[in-house]
Amino acid sequence: MQPPPTLPPPGQPLPAPPAQQQTGVPDPNATLAGKRGDNSDIDEVALVAKPVLLLSGQASWDQGFQKLSESFTALRAEAQKAGLPVTGRPLSLFVETTDDGFRFEAMLPVAAPAGGQPSAFGGGVKLSASPAGRALRFLHVAPYDDIDSTYETITAYLEAKSITVKDAFLEEYVSDLKDPGDPNLEINVYVQPK
Repeated sequence: MQPPPTLPPPGQPLPAPPAQQQTGVPDPNATLAGKRGDNSDIDEVALVAKPVLLLSGQASWDQGFQKLSESFTALRAEAQKAGLPVTGRPLSLFVETTDDGFRFEAMLPVAAPAGGQPSAFGGGVKLSASPAGRALRFLHVAPYDDIDSTYETITAYLEAKSITVKDAFLEEYVSDLKDPGDPNLEINVYVQPK
């Protein structure tokens, strides 16, 4: 049993609390919204632009999961080569979709390079920033093959609320993209109102 804390005499200031030590270590599992999503609700969040390594690509719908996974592997390799710590979960911005496939920008949040931009990256990778601004977050927890149902829910919600959004959708992979059939795969889908 510890003795009760002693308080300073009346009129004397309270002692300052001990300073919490900041480790300065980036969290590679940090999400854009900063808090865990709830798949029974839609969150309105404010996205803050973060430095990212970006790799543009395209894929057929059948090859999409594999192409995204390969893109994130390439981005992680470039971040490691450049000595840039990963500061968040991988993202993909879907910039165009067709019946045959899609064009995307795969992104990996990284610490801002010290002293400006590092030397050129390989394989088409470049330094950029993640999307910023007001967004609605929808949570997908199911196999990647079932993500169409999440997008159908998003479309129905936006139509019911008469919300017009930007044409690009942003996916944030809270879980690693290892198995498209993983029933616990967690993805935040962000849509930004116009």
